[in-house]
Amino acid sequence: MVKSMKTAKIAVAYHKRYKQPFDDLYLPVQAGAKNSRISMPYAVKDSTGDNISEKNPLYCELTALYWFWKNCDYDYMGLSHYRRYFTLKKKRSSEPFEIILLQKQLEPLLGRYKVFLPKKRNYYIETLYSHYAHTRYAGHLDAARDIIAEKSPEYSGCCGKVFNSRSGHMFNIMIMEKSLFDSYCNWLFSILFELERRCGKKAEKLGSYQSKFCGAVSEILLNVWIEYQTENGVLKPSEIKELDYIYTEKIDNVRKAGAFIAAKLFGKKYERSF
Repeated sequence: MVKSMKTAKIAVAYHKRYKQPFDDLYLPVQAGAKNSRISMPYAVKDSTGDNISEKNPLYCELTALYWFWKNCDYDYMGLSHYRRYFTLKKKRSSEPFEIILLQKQLEPLLGRYKVFLPKKRNYYIETLYSHYAHTRYAGHLDAARDIIAEKSPEYSGCCGKVFNSRSGHMFNIMIMEKSLFDSYCNWLFSILFELERRCGKKAEKLGSYQSKFCGAVSEILLNVWIEYQTENGVLKPSEIKELDYIYTEKIDNVRKAGAFIAAKLFGKKYERSF
């Protein structure tokens, strides 16, 4: 008897035209399509079916995540975005698309692992909370913590632990077994919708980068959710696989370091992504 192969798909969020990987593992999704004038014939629009496409200015790539969650069905489901991908290659390449994770590489790992996450990013001299507070606005994290205490109080201990951690799985990229993916999205969006209700009215005054606070907060909340699942035996550490990740755009590390110093020492908030 031939064992059936588990299906896996990663939604790739795009807000502009960009090169795509030509591999069956990936599904290009135009994030914020409802209010966009950009034509992306290679991507499905996140404004179809059950969607929150119009919330893209607050949620960033999470409007693609929501669309994928509500409108697709695979054994494993995940999110990436046009400039960040998982990779199994430790040796870097001048052409990033040559070393991104492929379906044939992921398939042997399915079933063995239930969750795939990017390797933790270390902040060393900052906690996740203090880094967010220096580069963005701490009030959004404070509000998220309050909402968790009200809606999911069992997560409060993990929330405090993660906020005080000096490392985390960042960037909103992940792959999960379908039941866990559903659980995570249900939990996440219930919190973010309330966060939007409490903080969204003032978002426009923050500028286009800082207004995406729901997307930014969710990077930290993923770690809270993972921490709770492992502490309570829903997920075993052996069922989580950390993968390397790559950028498809060059990162200006000098400018990035300068922006971080300005944020930490002088309170200047980030105005763009790096």
